[in-house]
Amino acid sequence: MSNVAGKAYVMTVVTPMRPCLTWVQRLAYMAIRAVPSTLNSLLGLLFIHFGRWAIIKRNQWPDYGQGRQKLQNDYLLFSSNFNGTWDQYLDSFSDGIPTGVDLFWVSSTKFPRSIPSTPFKDYIRVNQVDTDYYYNATPGAAEPDIKAALRVRRAVLTLAQQHDSPTPEEFQKAYVAALCSVQNDLGYQGYAPVASDDTKNADSNREDYVNNQQKAAAALI
Repeated sequence: MSNVAGKAYVMTVVTPMRPCLTWVQRLAYMAIRAVPSTLNSLLGLLFIHFGRWAIIKRNQWPDYGQGRQKLQNDYLLFSSNFNGTWDQYLDSFSDGIPTGVDLFWVSSTKFPRSIPSTPFKDYIRVNQVDTDYYYNATPGAAEPDIKAALRVRRAVLTLAQQHDSPTPEEFQKAYVAALCSVQNDLGYQGYAPVASDDTKNADSNREDYVNNQQKAAAALI
Protein backbone atom coordinates (compact mmCIF):
# COMPACT_ATOMS: atom_id res chain seq x y z
CA MET A 1 0.00 0.00 0.00
CA SER A 2 1.25 3.48 -0.80
CA ASN A 3 2.46 5.56 2.15
CA VAL A 4 2.76 2.59 4.54
CA ALA A 5 5.77 0.61 5.75
CA GLY A 6 4.97 -1.64 8.69
CA LYS A 7 3.82 0.53 11.56
CA ALA A 8 4.92 3.78 9.91
CA TYR A 9 2.98 6.07 7.59
CA VAL A 10 4.52 8.75 5.38
CA MET A 11 2.56 11.84 4.41
CA THR A 12 3.47 14.20 1.59
CA VAL A 13 1.27 17.22 0.93
CA VAL A 14 1.84 19.89 -1.73
CA THR A 15 -0.33 23.00 -1.56
CA PRO A 16 -0.28 26.06 -3.85
CA MET A 17 0.37 29.57 -2.59
CA ARG A 18 -0.14 32.82 -4.44
CA PRO A 19 3.31 34.43 -4.87
CA CYS A 20 2.08 37.69 -3.36
CA LEU A 21 1.41 35.81 -0.09
CA THR A 22 4.61 33.77 0.14
CA TRP A 23 6.23 36.42 2.33
CA VAL A 24 3.36 36.00 4.80
CA GLN A 25 4.16 32.30 5.07
CA ARG A 26 7.85 33.03 5.66
CA LEU A 27 6.91 35.54 8.35
CA ALA A 28 4.69 32.94 10.03
CA TYR A 29 7.56 30.44 10.12
CA MET A 30 9.86 33.08 11.60
CA ALA A 31 7.29 33.69 14.34
CA ILE A 32 7.02 29.97 15.09
CA ARG A 33 10.80 29.61 15.32
CA ALA A 34 10.97 32.66 17.58
CA VAL A 35 8.34 31.20 19.94
CA PRO A 36 8.92 27.42 19.85
CA SER A 37 6.62 26.95 22.84
CA THR A 38 3.73 27.14 20.37
CA LEU A 39 4.71 23.60 19.33
CA ASN A 40 4.92 22.08 22.81
CA SER A 41 1.69 20.14 22.44
CA LEU A 42 2.86 18.67 19.14
CA LEU A 43 6.38 17.82 20.33
CA GLY A 44 4.90 15.76 23.15
CA LEU A 45 3.25 13.35 20.71
CA LEU A 46 5.70 10.45 20.55
CA PHE A 47 4.04 8.74 17.59
CA ILE A 48 5.18 11.56 15.29
CA HIS A 49 8.69 10.98 13.95
CA PHE A 50 9.11 14.36 12.32
CA GLY A 51 7.33 17.00 10.28
CA ARG A 52 8.86 19.43 7.81
CA TRP A 53 7.44 22.37 5.89
CA ALA A 54 9.37 23.83 2.95
CA ILE A 55 8.50 26.69 0.62
CA ILE A 56 9.26 26.02 -3.05
CA LYS A 57 9.04 29.09 -5.25
CA ARG A 58 7.65 28.71 -8.73
CA ASN A 59 11.09 29.17 -10.34
CA GLN A 60 12.89 26.69 -8.05
CA TRP A 61 11.60 23.41 -9.45
CA PRO A 62 14.44 21.33 -10.93
CA ASP A 63 14.83 20.79 -14.65
CA TYR A 64 15.67 17.15 -15.45
CA GLY A 65 15.23 17.56 -19.17
CA GLN A 66 11.51 18.21 -19.19
CA GLY A 67 12.05 21.93 -19.65
CA ARG A 68 11.66 24.79 -17.23
CA GLN A 69 8.21 24.84 -15.69
CA LYS A 70 6.11 27.98 -16.06
CA LEU A 71 4.00 28.05 -12.93
CA GLN A 72 1.65 30.67 -11.56
CA ASN A 73 1.95 29.64 -7.91
CA ASP A 74 4.59 29.01 -5.30
CA TYR A 75 4.13 25.78 -3.35
CA LEU A 76 4.34 24.56 0.21
CA LEU A 77 5.76 21.06 0.66
CA PHE A 78 4.87 19.23 3.86
CA SER A 79 6.37 15.83 4.64
CA SER A 80 6.04 13.74 7.77
CA ASN A 81 6.44 10.23 9.17
CA PHE A 82 4.36 8.89 12.02
CA ASN A 83 2.89 5.81 13.65
CA GLY A 84 -0.84 5.31 13.79
CA THR A 85 -3.58 6.12 11.35
CA TRP A 86 -4.06 9.04 9.00
CA ASP A 87 -7.07 10.27 10.99
CA GLN A 88 -5.28 10.07 14.34
CA TYR A 89 -2.42 12.13 12.99
CA LEU A 90 -4.55 14.94 11.62
CA ASP A 91 -6.78 14.90 14.70
CA SER A 92 -3.68 15.46 16.83
CA PHE A 93 -2.98 18.58 14.76
CA SER A 94 -6.49 19.95 15.12
CA ASP A 95 -6.76 19.10 18.82
CA GLY A 96 -3.19 19.85 19.88
CA ILE A 97 -2.03 22.97 18.04
CA PRO A 98 -4.87 24.42 15.96
CA THR A 99 -3.33 27.90 15.95
CA GLY A 100 0.06 26.55 14.94
CA VAL A 101 -1.44 24.49 12.13
CA ASP A 102 -3.25 27.54 10.82
CA LEU A 103 0.08 29.37 10.72
CA PHE A 104 1.75 26.47 8.92
CA TRP A 105 -0.69 26.76 6.01
CA VAL A 106 -1.79 30.38 6.41
CA SER A 107 -0.92 31.33 2.81
CA SER A 108 -2.03 28.13 1.10
CA THR A 109 -4.83 28.64 -1.38
CA LYS A 110 -8.29 27.81 0.02
CA PHE A 111 -6.92 26.49 3.31
CA PRO A 112 -10.03 26.09 5.52
CA ARG A 113 -8.29 26.30 8.94
CA SER A 114 -7.74 23.30 11.18
CA ILE A 115 -11.00 23.59 13.13
CA PRO A 116 -13.44 22.07 12.37
CA SER A 117 -11.33 19.07 11.47
CA THR A 118 -13.46 17.65 8.63
CA PRO A 119 -12.76 20.44 6.10
CA PHE A 120 -9.11 20.37 7.19
CA LYS A 121 -8.88 16.63 6.50
CA ASP A 122 -10.63 17.06 3.16
CA TYR A 123 -8.09 19.73 2.20
CA ILE A 124 -5.13 17.52 3.13
CA ARG A 125 -6.64 14.54 1.31
CA VAL A 126 -7.09 16.52 -1.91
CA ASN A 127 -3.52 17.85 -1.85
CA GLN A 128 -1.76 14.72 -0.59
CA VAL A 129 0.66 12.98 -2.95
CA ASP A 130 0.93 9.22 -2.49
CA THR A 131 4.40 7.83 -1.82
CA ASP A 132 4.78 4.69 -3.91
CA TYR A 133 8.24 3.82 -2.58
CA TYR A 134 8.68 4.20 1.16
CA TYR A 135 11.58 2.48 2.92
CA ASN A 136 11.53 1.86 6.65
CA ALA A 137 14.55 0.19 8.27
CA THR A 138 12.41 -1.20 11.11
CA PRO A 139 8.93 -1.84 9.67
CA GLY A 140 7.85 -4.00 12.62
CA ALA A 141 8.76 -1.42 15.25
CA ALA A 142 7.38 2.00 16.04
CA GLU A 143 9.47 4.77 17.56
CA PRO A 144 8.52 3.82 21.16
CA ASP A 145 9.50 0.20 20.39
CA ILE A 146 12.96 1.28 19.29
CA LYS A 147 13.48 3.49 22.33
CA ALA A 148 12.33 0.63 24.56
CA ALA A 149 14.75 -1.78 22.87
CA LEU A 150 17.62 0.65 23.46
CA ARG A 151 16.75 0.87 27.14
CA VAL A 152 16.73 -2.94 27.39
CA ARG A 153 20.08 -3.10 25.60
CA ARG A 154 21.65 -0.64 28.03
CA ALA A 155 20.33 -2.66 30.97
CA VAL A 156 21.73 -5.91 29.55
CA LEU A 157 25.14 -4.35 28.90
CA THR A 158 25.24 -3.04 32.46
CA LEU A 159 24.46 -6.53 33.78
CA ALA A 160 27.17 -8.01 31.57
CA GLN A 161 29.72 -5.66 33.10
CA GLN A 162 28.64 -6.69 36.60
CA HIS A 163 28.61 -10.42 35.89
CA ASP A 164 32.14 -11.32 37.02
CA SER A 165 32.49 -9.26 40.19
CA PRO A 166 29.51 -9.92 42.51
CA THR A 167 28.48 -13.13 44.20
CA PRO A 168 25.64 -15.14 42.62
CA GLU A 169 23.23 -13.76 45.20
CA GLU A 170 24.28 -10.17 44.50
CA PHE A 171 24.02 -10.70 40.77
CA GLN A 172 20.55 -12.18 41.19
CA LYS A 173 19.46 -9.04 43.01
CA ALA A 174 20.97 -6.87 40.28
CA TYR A 175 19.24 -8.97 37.62
CA VAL A 176 15.84 -8.71 39.30
CA ALA A 177 16.27 -4.96 39.74
CA ALA A 178 17.22 -4.55 36.08
CA LEU A 179 14.31 -6.72 34.97
CA CYS A 180 11.87 -4.66 37.02
CA SER A 181 13.26 -1.43 35.57
CA VAL A 182 12.68 -2.53 31.96
CA GLN A 183 9.66 -4.80 32.30
CA ASN A 184 7.44 -2.28 30.55
CA ASP A 185 9.91 -2.20 27.65
CA LEU A 186 9.68 -5.92 26.86
CA GLY A 187 6.98 -5.54 24.27
CA TYR A 188 6.44 -7.39 21.02
CA GLN A 189 7.68 -5.69 17.87
CA GLY A 190 4.83 -6.80 15.69
CA TYR A 191 2.44 -4.82 13.55
CA ALA A 192 -0.15 -2.21 14.27
CA PRO A 193 -3.86 -3.14 14.09
CA VAL A 194 -5.02 -3.65 10.53
CA ALA A 195 -6.41 -0.40 9.18
CA SER A 196 -7.49 -1.86 5.84
CA ASP A 197 -7.02 -4.90 3.60
CA ASP A 198 -4.46 -2.96 1.56
CA THR A 199 -2.43 -2.32 4.69
CA LYS A 200 -2.66 -5.98 5.66
CA ASN A 201 -1.45 -7.07 2.21
CA ALA A 202 1.46 -4.63 2.34
CA ASP A 203 2.49 -6.01 5.72
CA SER A 204 2.29 -9.58 4.41
CA ASN A 205 4.56 -8.69 1.51
CA ARG A 206 7.17 -7.43 3.96
CA GLU A 207 6.91 -10.39 6.33
CA ASP A 208 9.82 -12.34 4.82
CA TYR A 209 12.09 -9.33 5.09
CA VAL A 210 11.17 -8.74 8.73
CA ASN A 211 11.71 -12.41 9.61
CA ASN A 212 15.11 -12.42 7.93
CA GLN A 213 16.14 -9.37 9.93
CA GLN A 214 15.10 -11.05 13.15
CA LYS A 215 17.15 -14.15 12.28
CA ALA A 216 20.16 -12.00 11.42
CA ALA A 217 19.87 -10.20 14.75
CA ALA A 218 19.54 -13.51 16.62
CA ALA A 219 22.74 -14.76 15.00
CA LEU A 220 24.64 -11.81 16.46
CA ILE A 221 23.63 -12.57 20.05
